Amino acid sequence: MTELISRADLRTAIEAGAVTVVDALGGEYWAKQHLPGAVPLVAADVPARAASLLPDRDAAIVTYCSNPACPNSSQVATLLEDLGYRNVRKYREGIEDWAAAGLPLESATH
Repeated sequence: MTELISRADLRTAIEAGAVTVVDALGGEYWAKQHLPGAVPLVAADVPARAASLLPDRDAAIVTYCSNPACPNSSQVATLLEDLGYRNVRKYREGIEDWAAAGLPLESATH
C-alpha cells in the first residue's frame, strides 16, 4: 500500500522543489487546473511514459487525483511502484482539498 502524504507536507515539498507531483486525472482535467508543477500521467500511460517523465526511480513522487473516492492516484502509484519507483506517496485528499484550502493551482493556459 502506498504511503500517504498530508497537504502540509506536500505543500512544503513542492515549495522546496523536493518532489515530482503526478496528476492522475490527466487530459482536460490537468489542463484546466493542477497542483503547481504537476505532470499529467494516467494509469493507461504509465508503462509507456513513466520512464521519460520520471527518469529517477529514487526521486520523491506524489500522485493525486480529485478526492479520496477517486481511484486514479492509487492506480498510478501502484503501477509506478511495480516499475521499481521506490519513493512514491499519495495525496489521498486530492485537488479538491488543495483548492478548498486556498492553495495555488496552475492551468495549461498559464
